[in-house]
Amino acid sequence: MVFFTSLLCFLLVGATPAHAKLQQADKVVVLKSQRRMILLRNGQSLKTYQVALGRQPLGPKCHLGDCRTPEGTYFLDRRNENSRFYRSIHISYPNRADLARARKNRINPGSAIMIHGLAKGFEDLSTAHTAVNWTKGCIAVSNAEMDEIWRLVPDGTPIEIKP
Repeated sequence: MVFFTSLLCFLLVGATPAHAKLQQADKVVVLKSQRRMILLRNGQSLKTYQVALGRQPLGPKCHLGDCRTPEGTYFLDRRNENSRFYRSIHISYPNRADLARARKNRINPGSAIMIHGLAKGFEDLSTAHTAVNWTKGCIAVSNAEMDEIWRLVPDGTPIEIKP
């Protein structure tokens, strides 16, 4: 009976059943040097993914167009079901420190940094796309992995991106 109640709730309002929320991540960590993204729950690894990063992977993002993936602590604050890159979850870059550095240096820090899947026509690459860093600063995974991340990572989840 509980299963059918949870299923009915999910179908009617799109809510996640309570038992499924227990498996959702409460933090995401990206280790740029290892090109790895880890979903965590209570400090324990739920899932690990190989990722592709910005074309210039060394160092933090400084300005618009530098093709670097940011470094720091952010939040996953909104999602786009119809992204140009399959699906995407927005990273709250730039944070206050990024904005202060950009103001001091009189540069545009850039924005629109996402975790996203693969573009239409490239879906068949699956995880082979991680052989090179190819994004303009985003964190890319396969479309199947993006579906999994979409389910496991709620909006508001902190993401820490480390060198």
